[in-house]
Amino acid sequence: MKLDVNALRYLSKDDFRVLTAVEMGMRNHEIVPAELVDRIAGLKHGGTYKVLRNLLKNKLVHHDATKYDGYRLTYLGYDFLAIKTLVNRGVFASVGRQIGVGKESDIFEVATEDGTILAMKLHRLGRTSFRAVKSKRDYLRHRRSFNWLYLSRLAALKEFAFMKALGDHGFPVPTAVDCNRHCVIMSLVQGYPLVQVKELQNPDDVFDTILGLIVRLAEHGLIHCDFNEFNIMIDDDEKITVIDFPQMVSVSHRNAQMFFDRDIECIYKFFNKRFNLTSEKNEEQPGSESDDEGNSRPSFLSVKKAAGSLDKELAASGFTRKEQVEMEKFIEEDAGHDSSSDDDDDDDEVSDAVPLVSLKIDQQVRLPSKDGSDEPDSNLASRDSDVPGTFSEEHGTSCCGENGLESTPSGDNGEALLSGSQEDDDNDDDSAEDADEEEDAELTKQLNKQRKKAIAAAHGGGRRLVSSRNTYKDKGKGTMNSKIQRQACKW
Repeated sequence: MKLDVNALRYLSKDDFRVLTAVEMGMRNHEIVPAELVDRIAGLKHGGTYKVLRNLLKNKLVHHDATKYDGYRLTYLGYDFLAIKTLVNRGVFASVGRQIGVGKESDIFEVATEDGTILAMKLHRLGRTSFRAVKSKRDYLRHRRSFNWLYLSRLAALKEFAFMKALGDHGFPVPTAVDCNRHCVIMSLVQGYPLVQVKELQNPDDVFDTILGLIVRLAEHGLIHCDFNEFNIMIDDDEKITVIDFPQMVSVSHRNAQMFFDRDIECIYKFFNKRFNLTSEKNEEQPGSESDDEGNSRPSFLSVKKAAGSLDKELAASGFTRKEQVEMEKFIEEDAGHDSSSDDDDDDDEVSDAVPLVSLKIDQQVRLPSKDGSDEPDSNLASRDSDVPGTFSEEHGTSCCGENGLESTPSGDNGEALLSGSQEDDDNDDDSAEDADEEEDAELTKQLNKQRKKAIAAAHGGGRRLVSSRNTYKDKGKGTMNSKIQRQACKW
């Protein structure tokens, strides 16, 4: 839709209030009901409907009455909201001519109060020429439903973040000024697209500079993914400026090598076709690695990532939080490798000593006492092994019940004590087994209930089945049919 800002000067506060109400309603509605717009705007005496007719006349909203009476924002209305906000901030004061158009955006000239010319980029995703945004871009991430206005806003925020970060790190990019909704304000590049240039004084130097930018971006953890002659600006002094950043991904992306090789191949093809560069650089194979002098085609595998990774700072596509944790863990392991190896040896020794301590406890728990009782000597076990005396009680019965081994004193006294306390041991073992069986039965019941609930939720989608009003009729039919079937089976 063509941007015509003539109607902007005639819009009142109520008009922008209703436009904002429609925008707020579109967070949860594709088509916002007129009653909801009236409720959000809060204008008196039914003024919302009069304002909606005025906005519809200027094509700032679209009316849809197929299912109910509702409205939605158009790109022109979204443009007016963004421009009004930026003008109120004092970013610019006037809008000029259109200087560029692409499959995803439109570029306009804007001027500040002191006469400085800036560039305004309005993202317009959803055009007929580029509707495969869901497969070509990762703006949606995990979302299933989407709105073109919302996707345009995400693209603008992403481009502004990349442009500002690259400018801070010394890359030749336009200066990011401000951003609101789907609108990005940047400095105007004094130059021409490389696709419009027919001759160059030093094509070899420009070629090396462009390849160096691709490699430098990869060293900082980013890949442009659309590095071609349409997104490279060159001025009269043959200085390069890179534009268009929403599609940038991280070098950790699963298709990073393919994107890197595609950018390199685009530059090689263009310079070979336009400027007839048939030097050794273009004759190298695509898989060859670049040496220190840069006499061969750059390879993705030979790029060394720098310490300051922009993909980590900007959360670029392909760089997940899991990879960030793994990278930090790898750095920590490299820093303290020697100390960690010593700690591992100590841990192995401790782990080897643990079974011996537990064995010692099990052997000492069931020792008979002086008064003839067979109670566990928890004080002795805790004193010898520094472990609570209930250790054997938590892990089962004594060693006598499990393996048939028990340390007893030698002689007839020991046998008498064992025979005298055998009945008590059997009673204790039976009670413990009964308690364990009851606990196991309760656990199995709980697990079966949870399993049945999970199966029901998986089959029914978590919804409760609602019985109809005529269920008694269905039951009656079912009973008659079941009787007939039983009789048929008997015959």
